[in-house]
Amino acid sequence: MNKREKPLHSLIPLETFKAVMGFDDRDDKLITFCLVTATYTIEQYCKRRFLRKRYFQTIEYSGDLYLPLREYPVRDVLAVYALCSDNSEQRADNNSFIEPQFYRVIPDCGTNDDIPFCLSLSRALLRHRGLYAFKAVYVAGYGVGNVPPDLASACLELAAWNMNRYRGRRIGMTGSVRGSGRDGEHFEVSMPENVKALLEPYRRKLI
Repeated sequence: MNKREKPLHSLIPLETFKAVMGFDDRDDKLITFCLVTATYTIEQYCKRRFLRKRYFQTIEYSGDLYLPLREYPVRDVLAVYALCSDNSEQRADNNSFIEPQFYRVIPDCGTNDDIPFCLSLSRALLRHRGLYAFKAVYVAGYGVGNVPPDLASACLELAAWNMNRYRGRRIGMTGSVRGSGRDGEHFEVSMPENVKALLEPYRRKLI
């Protein structure tokens, strides 16, 4: 890949998909489209992002020293800041950098646990006057080659299903025909049930 080329937004590499499905280079444009579309569809269905990315998250302080991080799994916490109101004694920009010894990540960074992570803050941080929020800068998501097998399989299944649909076949790899039109048939455009089953453990649980 050219160094300036943007990485493919896909849960599985292009070459892996081609090898499994037996496609050649002539289909690269369509394959790329289907892989990216499948990945975004999966992320929308699961209500979360999966690929490794840097995030900037501001968390309102309500007195709780356990701060939930929105994206997971967390790979690295790059910086944490205390945000203080104008009447505080903090720096002029009202952002106070917090040294790493004053917080820890639960569970540990780098694990593949597919559960929400949080920051556990030291009570020493309560000395900040006018404290109203914290800002966390962190890296979360799966990197290339680090995607769980069932999540990668869901992407492969959905991309292949879409490939068959875009090529004009009536029934995708795991899809079904339902309803009728002028030709008596049309595609079932919803996500295949076997893909939904693979994704169920990865859906964001909303409370």
